[in-house]
Amino acid sequence: MISPQTMIDSFDRNVQIIKRQTDGLTHADSLIQLPFRANCMNWLIGHILTNRNNIMKLLNTDPTFTLERAARYARESEPITTDEAGVLPLEELIAELDRAQACLANVLAAITPEELERQVAFFGGRSMSVAEWLLFFYFHDSYHVGQTEIMRQATGKDDKVI
Repeated sequence: MISPQTMIDSFDRNVQIIKRQTDGLTHADSLIQLPFRANCMNWLIGHILTNRNNIMKLLNTDPTFTLERAARYARESEPITTDEAGVLPLEELIAELDRAQACLANVLAAITPEELERQVAFFGGRSMSVAEWLLFFYFHDSYHVGQTEIMRQATGKDDKVI
């Protein structure tokens, strides 16, 4: 089984990658769209935060990213194409990500083996252990973190940060 510390380190690595991918970008850069149905850097980071909220719910902990702030970044939400209502500044999203990571690290550091084995029905009743859900949420987190590389390049940076 993957240890809680490995999960802490893995989720933290994703935060560090996001910080590297957003280094030097402006809020306006974070709103750049690709020329097909996709979503911008701003949405990706906000959506990753909604994923962290799901993890907090799974672990019976209050999310750090309020539901009101998370609303614009929900699954299946429309692409962000302008700096509209509900769109948070890039700097705020990064700060929220740091808060969410600190909370997640604290909760995972204290988790017991019994809690990791607890069965939970989530997302329409699908039941898996907490450990299996954590692995799923890590996959989801990493999937979107990988997309940030493309969105950085869409800003015209033409560099390699990882």
